[in-house]
Amino acid sequence: MIPTVVWGTGNVGRLAIRAVAAHPALKLSAVIVHNPAKVGRDAGELGGLDHLLGVEATDDADAVLAGRPRAVVYAASGDIRPDDALADITRAIRAGAVVVSPALYPLYDHRSAPPEFRDPVLAAVAEGGGSLFASGVDPGWGNDVLPLLISGLGTTIDAIRCQEIFDYSTYEQPASVRDLVGMGHPMDFEPMMLMPSVPTMVWGGQIRMMARALGVELDEIRETSQRRALDTTVTTRGMGEFEAGTQGAIRFEVQGVVAGEPRIVIEHVTRIHPSCAPDWPVPPDGGDGAHRVVIEGRPRIEVTVEATDEGENRSAGGNATAVGRLVGAIDWLTEAEPGLYDALDIPLRPAVGRLGRNLNDEVKPLV
Repeated sequence: MIPTVVWGTGNVGRLAIRAVAAHPALKLSAVIVHNPAKVGRDAGELGGLDHLLGVEATDDADAVLAGRPRAVVYAASGDIRPDDALADITRAIRAGAVVVSPALYPLYDHRSAPPEFRDPVLAAVAEGGGSLFASGVDPGWGNDVLPLLISGLGTTIDAIRCQEIFDYSTYEQPASVRDLVGMGHPMDFEPMMLMPSVPTMVWGGQIRMMARALGVELDEIRETSQRRALDTTVTTRGMGEFEAGTQGAIRFEVQGVVAGEPRIVIEHVTRIHPSCAPDWPVPPDGGDGAHRVVIEGRPRIEVTVEATDEGENRSAGGNATAVGRLVGAIDWLTEAEPGLYDALDIPLRPAVGRLGRNLNDEVKPLV
């Protein structure tokens, strides 16, 4: 059993607790939290399970890392605190841990990562002998291993389009949704996510990885974006009210240009309410969200993934798939050489030993 730490218990971390507990090769050894109210609580409770796991949360990261855990799932957010996330991750690597994390988008394709992200990780690997695999869903498997796998079914390929189509009112990070993405702000507000070069910083690595795997040279990476205002004031289930006239939807593309044409495209269509921009793409079933890959060519291939978790929540389902990819890589990484890995290095693996596994038969119920 590989001793594994989950660091952070928010939207991703609570799913990571469940994934580690379910994996037959891993043993949850510690949970690190930032909120003092969570210290001392059992991991099963923090993970949304109906039973105890016998691991109490701590805010003493130094003590946990001093025990030299073999693996760390770093689940704390890096969207608005990238420097802190990088510092935490390199600490864990210097302690000799295999680290998997969705927190640092520039490191999804480490070959193109800025030196300020890549160099500290490589120094930590050299010093401590740990490893890092950074990935997610989109960016992540939705625009690396999935489209590449599907492309191999085609005879001729004209273009690859990866889409995330989501209602962000189900995404439980109000600060990111309102301020980073700009939902509910006046239309003259420029959200950070749409500032020039930011989409390329986040998704450009995925474009480069796909191009590398497909054996093509990119001319350049382009960005396009559109925004729509809400026609009426709406009240959402989880994030309150959004006023008429404020931003209600965004649509952008990151385009990998090959021989003068956009051939590898990552597109996002994001709404805060389904009434906004109804003419833009929607999930095939009309639900809250989906990831879709379209291979234009012969044959034309379209694959849609709709994942749900935590009460049919599509955002939670998407996060759970990202966690599954990361946690499922841990035992492979512990057998590999120390280093910095990307999605093309890590094989997509079946859920060995997990089919039909019921944790309720193995643990003590909550009381």
